[in-house]
Amino acid sequence: MKKFLVKTTVSLLSLVTLVLFVLFPTPSLAQDANTTYSFSEQSGLGAAANSAGYETGASASSFDSIISTLIYVIISFVGVIFFILLLYGGFIWMTAQGNDAQVKKATGIITNSIIGLAIAMSAYAISYFLISYFWQ
Repeated sequence: MKKFLVKTTVSLLSLVTLVLFVLFPTPSLAQDANTTYSFSEQSGLGAAANSAGYETGASASSFDSIISTLIYVIISFVGVIFFILLLYGGFIWMTAQGNDAQVKKATGIITNSIIGLAIAMSAYAISYFLISYFWQ
């Protein structure tokens, strides 16, 4: 009876807390959408980037910024593919039910996805070094 009472009390308190956070959110001191400033102008990031020689926003159209943006997008897709393969390999492993062939397949998928991620990160590091070395 005591366990039931404790579980019920904890559940009700959790529910009340959740309802209070959902129905009565505290105001976040966020930026008003109607202001004419961008975030970088308000925080000084744009001025710091410009003084360091970097272009910001729509004006950032130099060759190295285009290449670095393209590499960033490709690495982002590789990260998503890695995550999907990791989940797939984990799912196969968890549903193997003692089948050694399925476990071996799952470990192969997980190992190959980690190796692929390491290769992609190495390619990113090399390209970052080359771009920063030759275009600065």
